[in-house]
Amino acid sequence: MKDKIYKKGFRFESYETPHQEPFDKLFDIFKELITHTSGDLDEALDWLRQLDTEYSLTDENYTIDDFIEDLKKKGFIKDETDDEGNGGGMVITAKTERAIRQQALEQIFGKLKRSGSGNHKTSYSGRGDEHAGEFREYRYGDGLEQISMTESLRNAQANHGIDNFKLTEDDLVVEETQFKAQMSTVLMIDISHSMILYGEDRITPAKKVAMALAELITTRYPKDTLDILVFGNDAWPIAIKDLPYLQVGPYHTNTVAGLQLAMDMLRRKRNTNKQIFMITDGKPSCVIEKDGSYYMNSAGLDNYIVDKCYNMARQARKLHIPITTFMIAQDSYLKHFVEQFTKANQGKAFYTGLRGLGEMIFEDYEQNRKKRIKG
Repeated sequence: MKDKIYKKGFRFESYETPHQEPFDKLFDIFKELITHTSGDLDEALDWLRQLDTEYSLTDENYTIDDFIEDLKKKGFIKDETDDEGNGGGMVITAKTERAIRQQALEQIFGKLKRSGSGNHKTSYSGRGDEHAGEFREYRYGDGLEQISMTESLRNAQANHGIDNFKLTEDDLVVEETQFKAQMSTVLMIDISHSMILYGEDRITPAKKVAMALAELITTRYPKDTLDILVFGNDAWPIAIKDLPYLQVGPYHTNTVAGLQLAMDMLRRKRNTNKQIFMITDGKPSCVIEKDGSYYMNSAGLDNYIVDKCYNMARQARKLHIPITTFMIAQDSYLKHFVEQFTKANQGKAFYTGLRGLGEMIFEDYEQNRKKRIKG
């Protein structure tokens, strides 16, 4: 009998979706819908029912009504009551808001390649909280917590012997520690009308990026600070928990007001390392005059408004605050404006559609944290 000949190759089989419990499958869709509806639970559930009708997401064993009951039991939605105790319908809870941020983090940053353990080490050694694995002799002024007792005792034994054991200053060894930088970041989000103009939903992906960045910083870098503001005709801060509910308004784009507020926020931070991220898809078209009135011009780039933006960029540069601009629009004249703005600030700029926006924010965030440490 001849020996069998085995050939190497590939076997192709039909793809089978990994098993998911009915609740988990619907919950993933539900979180996506809640983001698109800016936290409107009733609208999200209406969309979910329509999708169920079209794509048979459920069966007789587990219905949309069963899913809603599970949302209640698991604490993802609750009955809302007003100040007088009257019912106001169902709303999502803080638990759902956190789940949406986690999903955004997974969607946007989950596909990034691993490139080391991270944690934002700098090139500076000194009093820090991470051991560098390098030793040196004790110097006057070194703290007791920096002394490596194991290495010091080993020195004492080698220098004096066991019979005449003693520990002197000359025996002491200090282990270097790695200093870690802290970063204060302000994220600016454009909520002008152009974010939903021409039938394009640009605000939802922008919200996802903001939620992902918020989840990243608060969970992985808890010593950092993140402030978020939105800008239209004016600029105002919002809380992380409000991100899912963010909506576009009938606003012009007051980039100057956003930058002023961002720098005011950063002036109050004690960290040396500060930066601004700005997500926008439209040209600056509004400024507030000294008398409180608004000067607006949506036709092209108004030199009066643009020059004020350049001035703000230069002010930020003097304060050592780099601005990273993520310009979604592709118009050549807007790119030229961003180029000049970035040149004035000596910051960074990305000209992009929304694909990959989150990855760039993540990568640039990491790099800035390493570079902005000052000696």
